[in-house]
Amino acid sequence: MIDVTGLTKSYGDRTVVDSLSFQARPGVVTGFLGPNGAGKSTTMRMIMGLDRPTSGSATVNGRDYRTLTAPMHEIGALLDAKSLYGPRRAADHLWCLARANGIGQRRVADVLDMVGLRDAARRRAGSFSLGMGQRLGLAAALLGDPPVLMLDEPVNGLDPEGIIWMRTLLKTLAAEGRTVLLSSHLMSEMEHTADHLVVIGQGRLIADMSVQGLIDTSSRTCVRVRATEPERLSAFLAHTGAGVDQAPDGLLSVTGLDTGQVSDIAARNGIALRELAAPRSSLEEAYLELTQHTTDYSTTAPAAA
Repeated sequence: MIDVTGLTKSYGDRTVVDSLSFQARPGVVTGFLGPNGAGKSTTMRMIMGLDRPTSGSATVNGRDYRTLTAPMHEIGALLDAKSLYGPRRAADHLWCLARANGIGQRRVADVLDMVGLRDAARRRAGSFSLGMGQRLGLAAALLGDPPVLMLDEPVNGLDPEGIIWMRTLLKTLAAEGRTVLLSSHLMSEMEHTADHLVVIGQGRLIADMSVQGLIDTSSRTCVRVRATEPERLSAFLAHTGAGVDQAPDGLLSVTGLDTGQVSDIAARNGIALRELAAPRSSLEEAYLELTQHTTDYSTTAPAAA
């Protein structure tokens, strides 16, 4: 388990992580989300003992990373797939890590097979594509067969088949009882992979809940309605305080009411419905709504010529 308690990191008068507390638990893929500059990478570095907290703590299985006697057997991390010695062959890169951590050579072969790099084992790591580098970094994280995994943007550079493979592997590892903490900017992929989400903005915790729980917080979910008398129905719905947009083809998009309420209003006023549906809000929509006031960088659409 990863346990972050009151974690704070400041550089002079700039606070990057601010009293952050959360847990990543065994058997769960925990998604770690936040805009650029939110403090995700700094938090992960503090968990790994690479940065020293200004205050608070981050522990792995109840211990500070720097006190672990066999760290690769406790936590495997992929923070930067390109942080390796390029001229070294892939198998040799893993073998150096294995020898330094008392891991047998058979395990090197096993993890190369696990990540699909057996045929590339003798290639120099510096010649790898970004996707292959991600696979090699994951192999290194898995070397010690650790109960905890922490991965920063592991699907970057992977093709669609590789993304599905990564998703399946991470869910399988969690199903074995491991703790998996996963950072990604790909909301659609996170929606399919994560069970639980921790969302931060400007270094502070914004949300700590299930994926579905976060999606359900979105106010952007609207009811789609087609009726025999769309103008009349629109007026009745608006009278209740609901937001109503009408498309040229008569489709009504209604916010502030659920499907049952829309149906009741139509029935009371003798209006027949031809379509009534409540599309499911996406994780991306919920995330953008949640973090809209915590971004350090924003853009605007270009002005028309």
